[in-house]
Amino acid sequence: MSPRALLRAITADLDMVLDRDPSIESRSEALLHPTVIAIWGYRVSHWLHLRGHRRGARLVMVIARLLTGGIEIHPGAQIGRGFFIDHGAGVVIGETVIIGDDVTIFHQVTLGAVGWWHDNQRPEGSRRHPKLGDRVVVGANATLLGPITIGHDSVVGAQALVIRDVPADSRVLAPFSVPALRSTRGVVKAARARHPVATTALRHKGAPAVFPTW
Repeated sequence: MSPRALLRAITADLDMVLDRDPSIESRSEALLHPTVIAIWGYRVSHWLHLRGHRRGARLVMVIARLLTGGIEIHPGAQIGRGFFIDHGAGVVIGETVIIGDDVTIFHQVTLGAVGWWHDNQRPEGSRRHPKLGDRVVVGANATLLGPITIGHDSVVGAQALVIRDVPADSRVLAPFSVPALRSTRGVVKAARARHPVATTALRHKGAPAVFPTW
């Protein structure tokens, strides 16, 4: 990559953070955002991984994880442009994850496998982790497991557990509490509502990103 192309890529990363994080007010401040550190670390480790330098790639991954408060991106993952991690802490992205363009995920998201006891039975080289389409949003503490596919423009809500494919333009929401009036004894009653996958026209357009309505 030429110095001019590298500068354009760096500028695009910093501008993406400015677009999606209202707390960031300048490119110099964006340099300290965990997304920037994680993505730049991933690109170096991915480059080493593709060239067979697996120990060096894993070392870069470990350093990036320490600097970002726990964003662990395996060097073998495939990540498109405009990838944004809000807050960062506790994110896990597995080796065979595929992420499209303009994807946003929040802290404590896991894009993982279903366990080595299942994965050992898969054909060698097969995908073990999720694939996220373009403009997907994944809320805080959501867990996506196995070789599932999340379609373009879908939203996975906070704390959702997803183990099956999700069609494009869908919402997947975890159960949430519904407040109720206090009883005479002061006990708060809560009802739980469970939402299935719903195919809707809800879209996340990418940078400048507007967080979708749940």
